Amino acid sequence: MSKNELWLQHAKKADFASLGKELGISPITARILVNRGMTTLEEMRSFLNANEQHDPSLLKDGEKAAEILYEKIQEGKKIRVIGDYDIDGVSASYILYRGIKKAGGDVDVRIPDRIRDGYGLNFSLIQNALRDGVDTVITCDNGISARDEIAHGKAEGLTVIVTDHHDIPFDESDGERVYRIPEADAVVDPKQEDCPYPYKKLCGAAVAWKLIILLYRKAGLPDWEADEFLENVGFATVGDVMDLDGENRCLVRVGLDRLNKTNNLGMRALIEETGLFGKAISLYHVGFILGPCINAAGRLDLAMDAFELLMAEDAATAKEKAVHLRELNEERKDMTNRGVEAADEIIEGKDLREKKVLVIYLPDCHESVAGIVAGKVREKYNHPVFILTKGKDGLKGSGRSIEEYSMYEELTKVKHLLTRFGGHPMAAGISLEREHLEELELELNRNVSLKEEDFRRKIRFDAVPLSFAFATEELALEFERLEPFGNGNPTPLFAMKGVMALRAQLVGKNKNICRCLLMSGDTTLTGVCFQDGEEFYELAEKEVPISIIFSIQLNEFRGERNVQAVISSFRSDL
Repeated sequence: MSKNELWLQHAKKADFASLGKELGISPITARILVNRGMTTLEEMRSFLNANEQHDPSLLKDGEKAAEILYEKIQEGKKIRVIGDYDIDGVSASYILYRGIKKAGGDVDVRIPDRIRDGYGLNFSLIQNALRDGVDTVITCDNGISARDEIAHGKAEGLTVIVTDHHDIPFDESDGERVYRIPEADAVVDPKQEDCPYPYKKLCGAAVAWKLIILLYRKAGLPDWEADEFLENVGFATVGDVMDLDGENRCLVRVGLDRLNKTNNLGMRALIEETGLFGKAISLYHVGFILGPCINAAGRLDLAMDAFELLMAEDAATAKEKAVHLRELNEERKDMTNRGVEAADEIIEGKDLREKKVLVIYLPDCHESVAGIVAGKVREKYNHPVFILTKGKDGLKGSGRSIEEYSMYEELTKVKHLLTRFGGHPMAAGISLEREHLEELELELNRNVSLKEEDFRRKIRFDAVPLSFAFATEELALEFERLEPFGNGNPTPLFAMKGVMALRAQLVGKNKNICRCLLMSGDTTLTGVCFQDGEEFYELAEKEVPISIIFSIQLNEFRGERNVQAVISSFRSDL
């Protein structure tokens, strides 16, 4: 429970009863669809059927890039994929490599070393490609910011194709933006202003997959042969924390289904090594268990280890790689905890009313975990935060933001202090000289327009039921049609006040989960509080009325199924 929470109800209006009748769903579910921004029956049907997919040919330069690749394959030219060292970059590299190979291409892969090379395409990688006789470089999950590096490669005779999903760099003058798109032979990024692709939130792996479909068409291969990569697309979409609305939600649903039946030896070995064998792989498993193991390779060792896991052709190699990645992830967890503790000590000495944007310098923090530390600090304080570490050439770091603060846009205002930056509204990576550290914090806070209320954690709920009678098994099953839940498609939440928690008990291995019987008026519902369970138990023991925010889900135990309220936030009504 956070005392700094702001509970907000979605206030969108519609005839929910009529919509529900038209769609064959309850008015409550119709309300949730409207709350998620859907305005037409067509949008709602598409969401319920999870069938939104768009033709890859709509991607700007998609056909052009596929044509270039097909010609290079026909000519026997050497092609190099240059990816990124995270889950999205590794997955995208795998998709491009396997897809180009299947189309007959002479292709290899290079994934930058986080410490030595830094993020994305750089001059060293260009020179290495030239030295190795590469004709064509294709980037994935990077490249849109590599304008100078691409110009250099082109001047040296390389053909360069960019596939990316990051925001397009821009210069701003007198309130007008001039976008700086690299002059590659083809640039495939749905974020481009003049790209007609209707869905803009694809991850890098999804963009790579779309390009492979176009390449297959050129090579006379059917689209469905590219479906083998859907498990990688879904995996990367979840791991890169993309919005799970629109096409992404459909890709993740299909991708998770395929992941649960994967034939990839490396992925199967990782599932077994992390104790998930025999379990239904969910978003949680991808986001918090499997995905971090893939990311750990790029953080603490070489991301090529994760790529080679996916490429493993025998069980022994797959097992060896999976064990290595799991061990790296355990090491990463320890480093992250130490980083968060060090950040907390520094923040204690700051006035958060003055330092609205936190710039924390942790010279001993491994730069590979700076982003994770930043995310955990942001969760704790709900302020935009940058964690900076000592890099090979100056300082390097990562930022994590809150929804009221577009990190990428704010960094463009201070780019004169930075040697490099890039990212999204909610996350960014930066490099700068040590002497600019204090000035960076000063400038970011001087420009900031954040108000005190922006630092309150917003909890948005969908409705205030009159009683617990609404929470039926039929409704819980109906909600399953709205899954998967995540960024951009939050779990349906409800709020009630004046609730009594009866028969409370602490359960679980660590006795930190509270189970109880919730009572409102003359209706009851089983309740469970996983987060801050001990605190909720103490409140329940006082026998005081409580306000709660909760979701409903089906719980199956020993063959019996019942609906329960999963309490995510609470406070005393007294």
